[in-house]
Amino acid sequence: MSVFTTEDLFKIMRECAGEEEAVDLSSAAAEQEFALLGYDSLALMEAISRVERGYGITLPEETLGEALTPTAFVAAVNAALADRMPAAGAA
Repeated sequence: MSVFTTEDLFKIMRECAGEEEAVDLSSAAAEQEFALLGYDSLALMEAISRVERGYGITLPEETLGEALTPTAFVAAVNAALADRMPAAGAA
């Protein structure tokens, strides 16, 4: 579990808040703001909680306010995962 993908996020979002029938959670949706996709801050807080538990990371508090799109959210998760990994060659 070293890389978090948009598909991983969409799966969690569907589990947390469901999916509006009119919303297409495909790769094109990755650049749209969560609000336009029908997800509010409560759904994002639940997603953050699930990601933190599932991946053993802690996301910065700013993630909720700054990660307005799925792409930005995935980047924040992957940055936290990279910070957790030991540097290559470190003893």
